[in-house]
Amino acid sequence: MSESKEWALPPELRPDPGTLAYDLGAALGALVLLRAEVPEDAFTAGVLGTERLGHGALIDVGGRTLVLTIGYLVTEASTIWLTSHSGRVVQGHALGYDYASGFGLVLPLGRLDGAPLPLATQLPETGDELVAAGHGGMAHALACRLVARREFAGYWEYLLDEALFTTPPLPLWSGSALLASDGALLGIGSLLTQATVPGRDVPVGAPGDEPGGAARDVHANMYVPVTAIAPQLQRLAETGSTGLPPRPWLGVYASEDDGDVQVAGLVARGPAHAAGLSLGDTIRAVGGLPVASLPAFYRALWSQGNAGASFMLQVERAGEPLDLRVQSASRESFLKQPQRH
Repeated sequence: MSESKEWALPPELRPDPGTLAYDLGAALGALVLLRAEVPEDAFTAGVLGTERLGHGALIDVGGRTLVLTIGYLVTEASTIWLTSHSGRVVQGHALGYDYASGFGLVLPLGRLDGAPLPLATQLPETGDELVAAGHGGMAHALACRLVARREFAGYWEYLLDEALFTTPPLPLWSGSALLASDGALLGIGSLLTQATVPGRDVPVGAPGDEPGGAARDVHANMYVPVTAIAPQLQRLAETGSTGLPPRPWLGVYASEDDGDVQVAGLVARGPAHAAGLSLGDTIRAVGGLPVASLPAFYRALWSQGNAGASFMLQVERAGEPLDLRVQSASRESFLKQPQRH
């Protein structure tokens, strides 16, 4: 990912500050550039890299100005640097990472310019016009539209009951901010993905869009809504954890194809690998609960108890049924943890 100042959105894609009910300039001043360095021997180094670049948003948690970002940017980070809207650079410290929601929280170890953004308490409706933005001011602010609010399941044992999908997508989305119509922080950018847009809802800002027509897939950003972490923010800031029991984790990368959940990858020395699960296996049930989708797989897995729970996986391998007993683990136990500050 390149330095944020090396790219700029075309003026026609930027929001018009005069049409907004809040001070867009002040809101953009709350966004920071975040650069993290991760040790080469870190658990996530092979997948996420050792140098990570993205964004974060200043928020207030119990009277402290902290940076809310997407957690994969700061997972296992040994060094974090934050750049404010004015260009001031200070070091940051990872306070915690909530694996359930995917949020990361960073403590600036120096003063950053900009006022914290308020957190939205309600989610927008499909079709609402919003602003997506990263560090760098108006050149990195995008007028967008919410095209979907729906469940999202990631292949890395991740599930959101409700995620926000916006289009057109912001080019550098990681840790970017999604702003509500009143300037409150709605969500933090996680992915570039696709969203299905129904024909009646096609005016989404892309050239050539016309009302009507068949539903189609469009490129979109997925934002994690702040409502997924707001009740636990204070605890996360104070202890590095939400205080909720860790979920059972298998170390499986799974895919879904026409109702079949298949093993697409395995974490070396992870619980599923140790239990004998193999690439290409189809997961039919967890602890006797049938599995016909990624969300069903995760919910069945997490219903087995807390991390460390032991249960049976019913799989199909080369057309034959197979039962495997797996001893789950806590995902956090495989990661380098931030030092309490």
